[in-house]
Amino acid sequence: MLLNIVIFLVGLIVLSWSADRFVYGASALAKNIGISPMMIGLTIVAMGSSAPEIVVSAIASANGNMNTAVGNALGSNITNIALVLGITALVKPLLVSSTTLKRELPALLIISLIAIGFMFDGELKSYEGIILLGLFIFVLAMMAWLSLQVDKEDPLVAETADEIPKGVSNTSALIWIGVGLVILPLSAHFLVNSAVEIARYMGISDLVIGLTIIAFGTSLPELAASVAGVLKGEDDLALGNIIGSNIFNLLAVLGMPGLIAPGILDPDVYNRDMYVMLGLTLLLFLFSFDLIGKRTISRTNGFILLACFIGYQFWLFG
Repeated sequence: MLLNIVIFLVGLIVLSWSADRFVYGASALAKNIGISPMMIGLTIVAMGSSAPEIVVSAIASANGNMNTAVGNALGSNITNIALVLGITALVKPLLVSSTTLKRELPALLIISLIAIGFMFDGELKSYEGIILLGLFIFVLAMMAWLSLQVDKEDPLVAETADEIPKGVSNTSALIWIGVGLVILPLSAHFLVNSAVEIARYMGISDLVIGLTIIAFGTSLPELAASVAGVLKGEDDLALGNIIGSNIFNLLAVLGMPGLIAPGILDPDVYNRDMYVMLGLTLLLFLFSFDLIGKRTISRTNGFILLACFIGYQFWLFG
């Protein structure tokens, strides 16, 4: 048991590091070949923030742990909104002013409803996985298109540009991309296997291990990035990372088990977890969206979200 815990923790650290290095290399290479910082931020960086979840989901599905992969997708969204955004807002209230985010928020809500519609019958089918992954490619294309249409005065433009690495040679960028592509799946393999062994030892289901330990672990980079972002005054970027990550979790992460290991879902998915995710997404929409101007996600909002996360954990293990 102790060995599996050590393997899990080391795997988690290496997974997060390799994902960060992959995004670093890909962003630097994209900048070097002339892609705009906004397009890099909305596509490469956003997708990279979900890279740990995507790879873990693929490995878990390939190993026959479909509900671990589903739990990872739903649990990561729950954790991103309730824990990551909750703590971030408690550290410093977030001012939501980007029109880009106000386009992404309705998209997240629509995609959440589509995902719930697919899970509602208690089964994730192969064609549903294909549809989700197809929508993932479509959303990437739409984000690339939006990056070309965005108002230059949008605060997200300057915040994104500041985060893109500068002065990195193409050779270095390619090396880091290669390192990420090799180490990401290896670390995910060890993380998933150790997590499954821990779950068996503790007598909990594959779903719960995906909803809790794996989801929390793979969301730690978002927590660090969001807190660092608001402390630097990059509120829209911090919130954008969470929204983008949640969109990709529902499309790419949830699409993996549908494509690789379709089958019957744990009943708790469609009786509990997907509704918790939808409820938190609606709260995020309510706290963030204002048709007539800027909106602040306050410390009170952060406390409500964090209380929801704690209550959900008690529900899982109570």
